Amino acid sequence: MKNALAIMALVLVVAACNLTNKLKTNSNSNSSSSSSSSGNPSKIGNEPVEKPAPTSAQLAAIANGEDVKWDQQGISWTLPAGWKKQDVSTNSFSYGGNGAFLIVTISPMGPDFPTDLSLNAYHESAKVREKNGEVDELKWLELDGARGVEFRESKPQMADDFRRLQWMTYRKFGGQTQLVNVMLSTSGGKFDSRSDEMYGVLFSTKLVH
Repeated sequence: MKNALAIMALVLVVAACNLTNKLKTNSNSNSSSSSSSSGNPSKIGNEPVEKPAPTSAQLAAIANGEDVKWDQQGISWTLPAGWKKQDVSTNSFSYGGNGAFLIVTISPMGPDFPTDLSLNAYHESAKVREKNGEVDELKWLELDGARGVEFRESKPQMADDFRRLQWMTYRKFGGQTQLVNVMLSTSGGKFDSRSDEMYGVLFSTKLVH
């Protein structure tokens, strides 16, 4: 699973880089960042930036949980009771419980990496997937002051296949420009019954940036 996730993260980075040149021609109208956007903090381009509005069920799903901090990266979450550590290192973090998982990866970039254009590229890529029926939720979402792309994969044909809720942003941390990639997943057949947990965890994200 670790190798597959690493390959997935690499593919996403490459795809974003390939779209960067295309997006440069529209940078004046679409340029955005995780901290500011054309003087309007509530929009990126013409699209709204949402903030977490957890439901009572989502809050209840993590109410008796544990606050877990990723010390190497200064990021923390509140995880549901019973979730256990699987792997934590400098650039990867994973916890899970009863078939649901939180998997986070950090990808360091060069100091001049075009984060604004890349984040827009991820959003455009998700739009294509949405049009193709692979994604059923897509939005700009601000978590703890960092604005990123949030999308949810559509229900898979096979109930045992994974379905993911994902949020991606860029930040400056520890002298690095970083892509922060947060994924919550479980099998397609269990996703609806576990979605309150996963959204609760996502909305609890706290990060230094």
